[in-house]
Parts: sequence; structure tokens; C-alpha cells
Amino acid sequence: MEVINTLDKLPKQNTVVTIGTFDGVHIGHQKIVSRLINTGNLEHLRSVILTFFPHPRMVLQKDSNIKLINTINERSLILEKLGLDYLLIKKFTQEFSRLSAEDFVKQILVDTLQARKVIIGYDHRFGRNRNADINDLKKYGEIYGFDVEEISAQDINDVSVSSTKIRAALIEGDIDKANSYLGYHFMLTGTVVQGRALGRQINYPTANINIKEDYKLIPKHGAYVVKSQIDGEQVFGMMNIGTNPTVKGDHETIEVHFFNFNKDIYGSEIQIDLLHRIRNEKTFDSVEALKAQLSKDKQTSLSYIAAHF
Repeated sequence: MEVINTLDKLPKQNTVVTIGTFDGVHIGHQKIVSRLINTGNLEHLRSVILTFFPHPRMVLQKDSNIKLINTINERSLILEKLGLDYLLIKKFTQEFSRLSAEDFVKQILVDTLQARKVIIGYDHRFGRNRNADINDLKKYGEIYGFDVEEISAQDINDVSVSSTKIRAALIEGDIDKANSYLGYHFMLTGTVVQGRALGRQINYPTANINIKEDYKLIPKHGAYVVKSQIDGEQVFGMMNIGTNPTVKGDHETIEVHFFNFNKDIYGSEIQIDLLHRIRNEKTFDSVEALKAQLSKDKQTSLSYIAAHF
């Protein structure tokens, strides 16, 4: 898959296109992408997803505090695994939002993407003030020479999942439900930075993860079973998201204790896959009580890993 950030970089080839933010690239999205790729293969068209970043709500609703399931880089990585030809990331701006429906079709779908087919949901809306719908798109298709394949309400409802439902599950800490909707493990991607080294003092050294994208959704505080790929090696561990109230922490941290792992990974960017939630964050009466709980958490984690991997 080739990721393209500017419209003039896309090779001049006939394409089949779908459009959307695809936050989460969940099992419903994956069904659409599969349909897109299969159509491309059958009709000898290059498969293209046109997506937008920043999320339109971030631009059009200045007070929007929407948090996204994926960073734009995570979204790209997931789509690449599905076998797509091109991911076109269009910068979403106020100016772009004012483009009329016909100008969008002519400038983007026809002139830039050379679309021969557009696969789109029955309820998709586009153009200035989102005032055009799939019937308008079909009309433009007749004018400009592309077909429109409608994803019906039944097809969409057959997969009763949405990005909104996944965000709600993550906020509630229901990582099992979120993962079942996603079709993969929810991930956090960040850089390993220096922390207070308190974990090392109680024999539970942690990698502190800094996530630079402030729009990334962070799940409910608590302890999680996790895994990661580091230098080609799969490693498991347990992660805490929270403020470390027992040791008077004053800001949110993400700390991972990897099992049977002692490499120096400061400064590395790593992806953490969340497998299962163990418990809520707690305040303990003493560091010794915290240490005892961490020992229990480790055993819970190892039992989960043994049962599932």
C-alpha cells in the first residue's frame, strides 16, 4: 500500500474508491475495504481509500474534544495489512469543507482519482454543509462516467458495530468488547521516556510511554494485560494507566512492566496491544500493599496469557 498526502502525487490510474474517516478500521470498515479490494481485482481498478485528517469535527467544531481510536499512523498500518493499493490522506480544512458537492466530485473523484467506481454507504453525505447524498452522487456518476455501488442499510446493520460504540467501550474499560468490534487488539503507540523509576525500586521496573497525539483516546484508568513486538521479539506484560495515587502521582501516566525482559528501550517508539483488563486503579495504604497487588496482577496476567497464547 502506498500512503499519499498530496493529491498530485497519485499516479494516473483508473480506480475504485471509498470515502470516510475509518476511525478504528473496525470489522464493519474491514467488510467495506474487502469489498473495495475485491472489486478492484475483478474490474482491474486500483483500490483507493480517501480519508481525512484532521477529523472534520476537529476543524468544524472548535470546541470538539473528540478522541480517536487510532492515530493517523496507526490507521495507515491497519489498512496496509488489508491489502489496499492506495491510502489518500486529504488534509481537512475550512476551505475544503466549503467545496461544493459537484466541485468535490469533479476535482477529487474524477480529475485526481480517475474514479470508475465509488463504493459508498447508503447514508453518506458530502459537499458544502454535507448537503449532497448518494442520489446526487449517482447523478454525478452519470455525468462524469463512474458507477456508484451502494452499501445498503442491511449490509451496514449486519455488522452492528460503530466507532462510537468502540469509543464508549474503551472509556468504560471494556477492552474485550472493544477488541471484538475492532477485529484486532486496541493499541497505544508512543515513545519510551524516563519516569520516576519508582517501579524499579519495588522490583517492577516499567517503561513509561509518552503518546504525542493529544487526540488519541486513552482507555479507562486501570491495569491491563498487554503485548508488544520489540526488536522482532514478542513480549508480554502488564500495564497501568492512571495517576499512581498510592505514591502521590499528580498526572496521567502509561507504564508497562514487561515480563522476562531487561533491554534498554529508552527513546524507542513501541506499540502496545491491550489484551485484557485486570482491574480498576486503586489507592493502597502502603507501598507494600501495592507490591502485593502487583504480584497478584502478574499472576492474573500470566494465567490469561497461558490460556490465550
